[in-house]
Amino acid sequence: MNLKTTLLVFWPLLLSVCQLRAQQAGSYEAVVVGAMRDAMWKGQVYGRISLDTITGRQHLYGLGPVEYLAGELMIMDGQCYRSTVVTDSTMRVEEVQQVKAPFFAYTHIDNWTAHDLPGGIRDIAQFETYLDSLTKNLKRPFMFRLSGMVEAAAIHIVNMPKGTVVRSPNDAHKGKTDYRLADEQSDIVGFFSTAHQTIFTHHDTFLHMHLITADRQKMGHLDEVLFRPGAVKLYLPAE
Repeated sequence: MNLKTTLLVFWPLLLSVCQLRAQQAGSYEAVVVGAMRDAMWKGQVYGRISLDTITGRQHLYGLGPVEYLAGELMIMDGQCYRSTVVTDSTMRVEEVQQVKAPFFAYTHIDNWTAHDLPGGIRDIAQFETYLDSLTKNLKRPFMFRLSGMVEAAAIHIVNMPKGTVVRSPNDAHKGKTDYRLADEQSDIVGFFSTAHQTIFTHHDTFLHMHLITADRQKMGHLDEVLFRPGAVKLYLPAE
């Protein structure tokens, strides 16, 4: 086999391997697909991304809703979880591979820097201010993790009835079910950006977070939280 033939045969394979390694070992900046405002105001709730097409499952993290706003999604170190409403007090959390989302954020991070969350940081508003100050030198948007004990939390799962015509957030949130948690060891995957309001965060925050309990029995979009002082670690991408 001459050099030209060798290059023709092996170059596509070499290129794909290089692209995969660059994606996994390169920038930790989060990738955002779709937009929250398009789902909430334009009714574009169909799947814009199939999660099984994201290459490189190792060290993959992500979050977003299920297509047609029929549940919540969270990827934790390559494992994808879907939560759906069963009743107003129970939910189903299952591991899935083939699932779509109308808007989604994901990243590959293999190295984290751990920080003890200060005891004075108890709720989401305090955490947002602290995170913004702590990460002035990080490239944005980025994703982060929290792990530890939450004294209380409120999460929700979107559960829009089939056939709903979406013209506003009120339509999109039909069927949304709220759940309360107490004294749960939990993991949180979060997205932070000062430039993605209405795209991937609501208009009044720079955060979008999903929480899953350590037993993997409860998971949803995090609306409220009370962190236990001295019992939570924050993990940020290592530069």
